Amino acid sequence: MKRREFIKTGALLVVGTTAAASTLIASADTTPALAVLSPHQAQTLLRMSQLIFPHKRIGDAPYWKVVADLDAAAKADPAVAKLMAQGVAQLDRSAGGKFVGLGKKRQVALLKAIDKGLFFQKVRGVELTTLYSDPAVWKALGYPGGSYRYGGYLHRGFDDLAWLPNPPESASPKPA
Repeated sequence: MKRREFIKTGALLVVGTTAAASTLIASADTTPALAVLSPHQAQTLLRMSQLIFPHKRIGDAPYWKVVADLDAAAKADPAVAKLMAQGVAQLDRSAGGKFVGLGKKRQVALLKAIDKGLFFQKVRGVELTTLYSDPAVWKALGYPGGSYRYGGYLHRGFDDLAWLPNPPESASPKPA
């Protein structure tokens, strides 16, 4: 590889890495445009989402997608809008103020108290689908994605055991 090609490839790699990383780095000020949820409800649902499935390597942006999906569900169904409003109000009443203003331990305790309820289960279900369907989250967590389009699990992931020594050749018969 010539020097110019090396510099060009290195520059493209830096730009690409920066662009990919920027999707996971977002501040709490990047509230999506919401149709139904109030800013307070959105902040409460954001914090709730971060506590239900916490990940240190994931920024706020994927959690805001969860809030946006909850807002879309609330826009499509008035019953969901009512459930979100009542659920946030219940959390605030239980908190004796604003849920988002409490410490983490108290927030977790309040969420554990309502984890069997419809509100909690709705937020959890939407978050489960939204958060873990996001390729940016996959990348942050080290999941390579599906294997079907690459020929299936046999050719992608089957023998990705970096933590084990390679078995002897006799223990691995050739596939037919």
